[in-house]
Amino acid sequence: MDPIVATLSILVLAIIAFVSNRISLGVVAIGVSLALYFTGVLTLEESLAGFGNPTVLFIAGLFVVSESLDATGVTAWAGQKVIGRAGTNPTVLIVVIGVLVALVSAIISINGATAALLPLVVVVAARAGIASSQLLMPLAFAASAGSMLLLTGTPVNIIVSQFAADAGGREFSFFEFAAVGIPLVIGTVLLLVLFARRLLPERVGAIMPMDLVNHARMLRSNYALSLETGVILGPSSGVTEVVVGPRSPLIGERVTPGMKTPAGDLVVLAVKRGDTLLKSQDIETQVGDILLLQGAWDDLARHSHEPGVMVVDAPEQLRRSIPLGRGAKRTLVVLAAMVVLLATGLVPPAVAALLAAGALVVTRTISPPQAYRSISWTTIVLIAGMMPLSTAFIETGTADLVAGWLLDLLGGASPHLALLVLVVITVVLSQLISNTATVLIVAPIAISVAATMGVSILPFMMALTVAGAAAFLTPIATPANLMVMEPGGYKFGDYWKLGTPLTLFFIVMAVLYVPLIWPF
Repeated sequence: MDPIVATLSILVLAIIAFVSNRISLGVVAIGVSLALYFTGVLTLEESLAGFGNPTVLFIAGLFVVSESLDATGVTAWAGQKVIGRAGTNPTVLIVVIGVLVALVSAIISINGATAALLPLVVVVAARAGIASSQLLMPLAFAASAGSMLLLTGTPVNIIVSQFAADAGGREFSFFEFAAVGIPLVIGTVLLLVLFARRLLPERVGAIMPMDLVNHARMLRSNYALSLETGVILGPSSGVTEVVVGPRSPLIGERVTPGMKTPAGDLVVLAVKRGDTLLKSQDIETQVGDILLLQGAWDDLARHSHEPGVMVVDAPEQLRRSIPLGRGAKRTLVVLAAMVVLLATGLVPPAVAALLAAGALVVTRTISPPQAYRSISWTTIVLIAGMMPLSTAFIETGTADLVAGWLLDLLGGASPHLALLVLVVITVVLSQLISNTATVLIVAPIAISVAATMGVSILPFMMALTVAGAAAFLTPIATPANLMVMEPGGYKFGDYWKLGTPLTLFFIVMAVLYVPLIWPF
């Protein structure tokens, strides 16, 4: 089979598989790599080269840093300090939430920032008497805009930077994205203030995240705890409720409120049987009994996974909502060191991220299993599997062919018009498939168009990442959009109403503003 025909056929089948949403993204990406090998388009080494690419390792390291910021309560602390002082005015809340999530997403990714701040936003909305639907979609959309502030904001930023360097240009610096990111964030927040209350429904979602203050108050009331128990939910220690399950080894054990567990690391604060609080000094545990245990967060997490017990609220989740927990200072130091390395270019980006991830594990800020779990392997496999398709586009001449079709269609058009067409294609595909996959598909074509027209590759690459961030029209455009769907009570058709003005704004910025900063 002709290599160009094979490459285009694989691309079409991949897009169909992505849009169908019936096959895992990772499976599709691996299928693309294998198809390029079996059709002879690429060698085995070229087909699997993405899995050893420094860009992929850079992104994996950033996931670990993001997990540490979330798990140690740094994100919760920032959210409580900022949003907690915003009051109850809806306009003020949208501005504060938008700016905060934009700043956070620049460091820990769109999805990480949205997931970390979503519970706090819902609680704030409830306290202010505002429907959660009025704040959660702005949260997700502002996070997408914030991803353009720094190199670390989204994998797409890292990918286009590498493409720009490989195409004869240069890599974008760590803070360079802010030149377009700051206007994007300001414009996004202004549009959210103008249109959010008019275009979003008044609904309360099905999910009500935990309010830690009320949760601690409820535990003290339900278990008749006195102030002598101290702070029951703090940075270093907390409490958790476990239910004695059928065939549990705890059945028949004798416990007394105030006693230590056999391992000596937890304290049994109280025991409930049904709705009755047991206060005797010698209680024989039965199936269904609820034990309120107190101890260090690590110990609570370890014992909550033991057989025969069911945890009411997972300690790992409760801990994330505690501001500035154990390891927060170490996390901030490591983050600052990584930013310095990235900003100064003393070491390659992949090395900086891997050093940061390793330092967090070595200092026991997070555990090795926690670090492995923090990595979005779907994202890693998607990028690594789709990178060879970009290689195939360039090496087989497919990118030049498609670019030629595009330029013939446009005639003697200006670079702005060619850029507009590529941006619109990217925006449309990004609503249906991953923006990462979209950019990996469109970038080689953009490189060929720029080379044919004899203009700089930099505005094309920067415009693609702006277009990739404009994933506002559907809930499936980004995981962040999906995250807020149920808590906000949104329907599929709610997204395009608010998303349309934002999408048009991003297209204008990509086509008209970007070339002013990075000239053709």
